[in-house]
Amino acid sequence: MTTRREQTSQESRELILAAAAELFAAKGYRQTTFADVAERSGISRGSIPWHFGSKEGLLLAVLERSVEMIRARLGEEPGESGEAGFDRMVEAAAALFVLPTTKLFVTLLVEALEPGSPIQGRYVEIHNTLREHCRRSLERLPLPPELSADALAVMIIGAGIGVHQQWLLAPGLVDPDRALAALRTLLAAAMVPHAGQGGDGQGWSVGR
Repeated sequence: MTTRREQTSQESRELILAAAAELFAAKGYRQTTFADVAERSGISRGSIPWHFGSKEGLLLAVLERSVEMIRARLGEEPGESGEAGFDRMVEAAAALFVLPTTKLFVTLLVEALEPGSPIQGRYVEIHNTLREHCRRSLERLPLPPELSADALAVMIIGAGIGVHQQWLLAPGLVDPDRALAALRTLLAAAMVPHAGQGGDGQGWSVGR
């Protein structure tokens, strides 16, 4: 049974993680201090290293929490096959990019690319999780022979991340919803000749 002290400690930890995620996304890792996190979370500055050991430990915990959020959103296995399954995959991908973690991932990408970065491994895990789920979904679809599920998964994840990088840089000029809808149209058009004909003689609808 969880004691009141343990519950309070867990609540404090969650407040710190939420505040740190917001600050890392807004200011970057290097510019965020324990004092910033303490002010945003309402938790004393001394409690932060007690929970996480160091600033690097806090960052890794934030990313681990984000990975768990992504896995919860994606679920364990893809659902339907055919056009319904394709639409479900696109909807799941779009939903990922409105999670609070999206800006965090984009902001910290440069940090992850630096040699010896402590978060590089977490970024690899995040991308592997996204690609693997996307690949499993694509394997259930009528792909043309020249398109492999592996290569297409890389393209879809890359396009989604790229769209949202542009949106964060110029939110007034880039509409991520329209861009992802255009991606859906392009992918569906590539699959139509291989999807079989319905009773009305039509393939998948591509102009949604």
